[in-house]
Amino acid sequence: MNTVRIVDMPAVDRPRERLLRAGPAALSTAELLAIILRVGSKGDSAITLANRILAEFNGIEGVGRSSVAELCQVRGVGKAKAVQILAAIELGRRVAAAPGSSGEPVTSAADVHRHMGPILGHLDREHFCALMLNTRGQVIANATISIGSLNASLVHPRELFRDAVRHSAASMILVHNHPSGDVTPSEEDIRLTRRLVKCGDLMGIQIIDHVIVSRGHKFFSMKEHGYI
Repeated sequence: MNTVRIVDMPAVDRPRERLLRAGPAALSTAELLAIILRVGSKGDSAITLANRILAEFNGIEGVGRSSVAELCQVRGVGKAKAVQILAAIELGRRVAAAPGSSGEPVTSAADVHRHMGPILGHLDREHFCALMLNTRGQVIANATISIGSLNASLVHPRELFRDAVRHSAASMILVHNHPSGDVTPSEEDIRLTRRLVKCGDLMGIQIIDHVIVSRGHKFFSMKEHGYI
């Protein structure tokens, strides 16, 4: 790991200057994290500290699942740096899940996972959400309907369809996370899905799919598996 201070590097090699010249995609994860940290710790450059953090949590995904307290256990990281890191990661998640961020219609469970995996997959409690879609299948809102316990989320049709009507949704895709990492639907997941689909038929608001997401790239589509 590089212990040279960023200020001592040739200007052309400094992360900020490289980002300005070539864009953020040209930087490594450690370099991007070093920009967020701004400065390193005693005897270490910001890049050295960034690499230490990434190594401690086995990559940026692990950093994203960490807490302020856990980050502060890494040598050179205090509360201020920990807060900066988690704030930046949360902004990234929100950009990824922002309604209409791509402008492309949501046409598959993989599209749903692309929207919602980054924001729900790391959570330790079940969050039940609904992607509200317009007539072109584009996301116009992302509504959190309920937040449950460690292994359950209670959903009432009243809350779900109230939000759908408020956003003038033409259709919806339901999505919730399984903190356990197993995306297999429970019997309650299946019963709830079928109940909400029936309510949607009565309301004239189609429920296109119900997708379960978890950490990494795991997801399960109720529609693709014949439950809708």
